[in-house]
Parts: sequence; C-alpha cells; structure tokens
Amino acid sequence: MVSVTRLVPAAVALGAAVLLAGCSSTRSPAAAPSTVSSSASETAPAQVSFDGIVLDSATDLTAKPEVTARSATAPTALLVKDVVAGTGAAATANSTVTVQYVGLRYADGKQFDASWDHGGAVSFRLQQATPAGFQQGIGGAPGIQPMKVGGRRIMILPAALGYGRAGTPDGSIPPNAPIAFVVDLVAVK
Repeated sequence: MVSVTRLVPAAVALGAAVLLAGCSSTRSPAAAPSTVSSSASETAPAQVSFDGIVLDSATDLTAKPEVTARSATAPTALLVKDVVAGTGAAATANSTVTVQYVGLRYADGKQFDASWDHGGAVSFRLQQATPAGFQQGIGGAPGIQPMKVGGRRIMILPAALGYGRAGTPDGSIPPNAPIAFVVDLVAVK
C-alpha cells in the first residue's frame, strides 16, 4: 500500500512540471530567457516575464491581466510567448476569432486599448485584422504555433506588424513604435 503523504509531494511536483511545460515561446536566439515564477504552495496565478513584459495574475483568464512593459530595444520580428496553452480548436490565418486583449506600447507600457474595458471579447476575421501582427500572432506563421481556444499569449509586434510608419491617427501609438498585446483566445470559427 502506498502512503498518501508520499503521493502528495509527487503530485505537486508533477503539477508544477506540467504548468512550466505548458509555457512555450518563440523569440530571437540572442534574447535572454524568460521566467515563470510560481511555487507549488502558491494559490495565486503566476507572474510571467518575457522580453520586457511583466504579466501579473498571468493564468487567471477570468479577469483583465495586469501588464507592464518597458523596453529600450525594438524587435525586428514578431515575438510570442504562450502563458496558458489552450486545449481547444486551433486558429488559422483564415479564422474568425473571438478574443479578449490588452494592448500597450512596448517602450513605456502605456495601455492604448483593452477589450476588457469596453464590453468584453471582440470577434473579427484574422485576414482583416488590424494590426497585421494579429494574423501571425494568433493564426500562426513559420516558427509560431497557432493559438488554441482557452490560451493566453503575449505578443510583441515590431512596428511593421503594428501601426508602421504612420502610427495611429489619434497619436496613442507614435510612428515606428513596437507594441505588445496579451491575447486570450475565446473562440474560433
């Protein structure tokens, strides 16, 4: 007969390994590694850091994530990190998706938009997405796995995949500014 006291530490260790294994990222090879800080005894969701982005309450998909950013570097390619690996249907570049998101300027962390602040999840066709980086960041691209329903992903978009040389008409995103999003994939059609 196996002792319950010997099974509990093993189950906790296995749970922590599964949580850490579920976090994947696609990034430039020269970038520093990202970190996930959590312990088996914590009941609060983890904090995740990724290339200048810090996400608190990272795994709580029921509430708007707390996101900060500060980076002096400008990415030249789309960078993504799965914070929560979805288990549902995978998005494609041709999908219509329903997402919750927070968008912020990568350099200073100033939030410029969040679906959480105006009524909740929004639906759109990825082929018609603005910014353009949503199609690759959600639907997948070479070296980037598509998101699956139930997932949360940090996406860092270079200016070319964001709002480019023009920025936004209201000035909330200046010209040639990289931007970042935390995206929760709610549904795929």
